[in-house]
Amino acid sequence: MASGLAGRWRRLNGPARIGGVDLARGLAVIGMFAAHLLVTADHWDWSDPSTWLFIVDGRSSILFATLAGVSVGLVTGGAVPLTGDRMRTARGRLAVRAGMLWLVGILLILTGVPVYVILPAYALLFLLVLPFTALTASAVLWAAAGIGAVMAFVQPLLNELPLWHGPFGEEISAALGWNYPFPVWIAFVLAGLGIARADVRRLRTQLWMLGAGSALAVVGYSMSTAPPESLYLQSVLTAEPHSSGLFEVFGTGGFAIAVIGVCLLLCRADAIRMLVLPLRAVGAMPLTAYTAQLLIWAAVALATIGDTEDLLAFRALEPFWPLTIGTVIGCTAWALLIGRGPLEWLLDRTAKIVVPARPRMVDRLNP
Repeated sequence: MASGLAGRWRRLNGPARIGGVDLARGLAVIGMFAAHLLVTADHWDWSDPSTWLFIVDGRSSILFATLAGVSVGLVTGGAVPLTGDRMRTARGRLAVRAGMLWLVGILLILTGVPVYVILPAYALLFLLVLPFTALTASAVLWAAAGIGAVMAFVQPLLNELPLWHGPFGEEISAALGWNYPFPVWIAFVLAGLGIARADVRRLRTQLWMLGAGSALAVVGYSMSTAPPESLYLQSVLTAEPHSSGLFEVFGTGGFAIAVIGVCLLLCRADAIRMLVLPLRAVGAMPLTAYTAQLLIWAAVALATIGDTEDLLAFRALEPFWPLTIGTVIGCTAWALLIGRGPLEWLLDRTAKIVVPARPRMVDRLNP
């Protein structure tokens, strides 16, 4: 038992684990809980604490997407991209995980819980980022900036396609995770991939993330204060949450980069890394935490209200703190007593079975 507990402790706190990334993931998960379960203000005012929850609206999900890119970067080599069979294996396993994420997302949508489930979008973004995994940090970051800038102007046009207004428009939108539209959101994943390629363990990279991310956030948010008269440009030149507007791309994208940088810098100190261990435990199993929240929501709503789709009635139960505290305690206990999150283990195990590490004979014959 002691050796098992010691091994699980090393897995969560050892040198192979990047505590700051786990902390950022944990904050993203809790932020999405807050966005789902609490009533947030429609603006931010430093002098009015009642508006501070505005920070979670839209920003938590973009932080989550950016961290997806960091994860992809780490499993495909970190600062130095994998090559040859190792890269093909890593890409294949990511593709398998993407398929399973999409399936989990669809099952969560079927619960009827009234949130925009991010997992279908997450799955598509995993697939779209794969061709970029061989690129250097600078190339990926420039691609992120270019795609984000261009697609912010295209996205309003894509939103008006007849596809969304047809007989199965809502179902197609949910299956594609269109509330997190991949033509724009791939920029956030690429930003995370570029960060991983720049080596998130380096102090210089972490300081750069804090500085550059903060600068992007300040510029993006400050430039969005004067909306143009054109309705089209209003939908482009905005930083409103979930708008996929140009200033949300750079403002909130910068915010996400800065938050990850802060988390990495904080976790350089052993005392802080230990203090935030419960949040890191949540961040070590984000898929399990996110999925469990929605399943518990559905079960409780069905038992108490008789309807999983009534958001106002469920919020009236004041579920945020019980769910959040339960998630933090549950993830911490699981990480220390059992190990890897159950859904994370399942996806990893399945991917390794479907895409074995050793290349198949057909690959040797047809390089």
